[in-house]
Amino acid sequence: MSLVGTGAAAQTQNSDLVAQLLNSLCTRTLNHFAQEAKLDGESLQQAVSRYEIDYAWHVLGSVRLRDECLSSLEARMGRALGAAQRAQVLDVLQEAALGLAPELLMSFDNDVPEALAVCLLPLWGAQASPSQHREGVEALG
Repeated sequence: MSLVGTGAAAQTQNSDLVAQLLNSLCTRTLNHFAQEAKLDGESLQQAVSRYEIDYAWHVLGSVRLRDECLSSLEARMGRALGAAQRAQVLDVLQEAALGLAPELLMSFDNDVPEALAVCLLPLWGAQASPSQHREGVEALG
């Protein structure tokens, strides 16, 4: 297992991870989301409730998502994450939250734990078990 670096190299690595994560997210503006709700015959309130929509920066910075990501990565690796790995996950989520336009919305059903696993496991020299890999590939479509 490789250790997470420090300094400029770690910052560059995290910036690359943030870019990959942001590219994998499905976000919408309020106007776009409202139009979709209207097409579905729902009020905005109904749609927000059904899809668990919130500001993307809030979802990425939430304790709920952080815990889901950490648990998912630990399950894939079959062991607890080290302190440096946990810190890297938290840094990537925080940087991603800061990197989004404040008006973007997203749902908690974005598969952020899967997207992070795809990015981080190879860097950490870890792989998911074959069944977990198949499930991850199927989830990505």
